[in-house]
Amino acid sequence: MVAEHIVTAYDEELQRVASTVSHMGGMAEAQLADAIRALKDRDVDLAQEVIQKDDEIDRLEEDINEMCIRVLALRQPMALDLREIVAALKISSDVERIADYATNAAKRAIILSRTPPVKPLKTIPRMAMIAQEMIKDVLDAFLERDSDKAVAVWLRDSDVDDMYTSLFRELLTYMMEDPRNISPCTHLLFVAKNIERIGDHATNIAETIHFLVKGTRLRDALPPDVDRPHHMGEGGNFDDWL
Repeated sequence: MVAEHIVTAYDEELQRVASTVSHMGGMAEAQLADAIRALKDRDVDLAQEVIQKDDEIDRLEEDINEMCIRVLALRQPMALDLREIVAALKISSDVERIADYATNAAKRAIILSRTPPVKPLKTIPRMAMIAQEMIKDVLDAFLERDSDKAVAVWLRDSDVDDMYTSLFRELLTYMMEDPRNISPCTHLLFVAKNIERIGDHATNIAETIHFLVKGTRLRDALPPDVDRPHHMGEGGNFDDWL
């Protein structure tokens, strides 16, 4: 009976970790949606709400870290259970970065609310919609332990990258055509880069889920002719500017 109680408590701890990660991810997804809506509607109040909620997501990451450390210390998990804990730590870190990028976009939205609208604003919501869908689907993949769904998210990152490249060229054209566009287009470029990086973190989560379920690296499991998402190098300078 004591052993059964210990196993039940252990399962509940793992479930609590997973549920908190999922809740945190849902909040980050909402942060992105609200930041882009604030940008479209020039809604400073909504942008401020996004910025203020970032602290709550940071606290959730800290809670997850503490729960995982407790499980590691008291339960000494092995094999799949150990991968569960490592995955939760890695995913919560990626989700926290997603929320940070959404917050950065909200800060840019406040600045852009004081400038005349720029045409590419229509492209950014479409780009953000893909990123939101990637976040939702990868979180579903985590809850369902569905590696196939995670792979599908991983492959979609190229869509976000392609849209960013196209938008980058379009914004440069506007800036060259009229110097007055330089400031707002620069802020829009940073918003677009935030969204592109959110897509990168969604693919990171997908890779973690594949390892959680299969115990192998996703990149090693794909055929050689599959296009790989082209992330910036680790610690790229652009991240520091955001």
